[in-house]
Amino acid sequence: MNQVLIIGASGGIGAALTRHLCARGALVTTLSRSADGLDVTDQACVDAHLGALTGPFDLILVATGALVVNGSEPERRVKDITARAMADQFAVNCIGPSLVMRHAARLLPRDRRAVFAALSARVGSIGDNALGGWYSYRTAKAALNQMIRTAAIELRRSHQQAICVALHPGTVATPFTAKYAGRHKTVPAEDAAANLIGVLDGLRPENTGQFRDWAGKSVPW
Repeated sequence: MNQVLIIGASGGIGAALTRHLCARGALVTTLSRSADGLDVTDQACVDAHLGALTGPFDLILVATGALVVNGSEPERRVKDITARAMADQFAVNCIGPSLVMRHAARLLPRDRRAVFAALSARVGSIGDNALGGWYSYRTAKAALNQMIRTAAIELRRSHQQAICVALHPGTVATPFTAKYAGRHKTVPAEDAAANLIGVLDGLRPENTGQFRDWAGKSVPW
């Protein structure tokens, strides 16, 4: 992974991924809202920023996402759902990465292994949902997983060595996640980044379209 593009590089995981990959000698191009004004929910903004890049990138990693958007916290009951909160979750957690994905075919090389990865979440798994709640966030991440799965099929037709995957990084320890982690084990952002890079290193073209966790294990759709 010599040429890397990280979207959302100013966030906790995105920044840690950038540091790890730079330390390995990768040439990392970063884009984020705070540093570059990239709003992944705005198609014109995404097209302007991504359209200015030429690549090719061996890895495009979308590290954007949010659990709380515009002050709306995860719903505990179905009657807590609002149209605005659900739309905001889809905009950030599904539409944003999907707008970046639109540029993948042009920015990934066709003649060698390349990876497009987006950070998802285990709570987006339909098959692994035993607790309920968090309706909008779960649904938006499930939609992202479907986008990844579907895009992998199309990308494989033109980029036979490409790998398109959804990644669950685990619960990363930040002041924000402390409110929601509960009894779930948390990991520092640096450890999460190292784990994810290890998973990415081990992926092969036959793994395209999969959903993997931080340990490299498959997560049910």
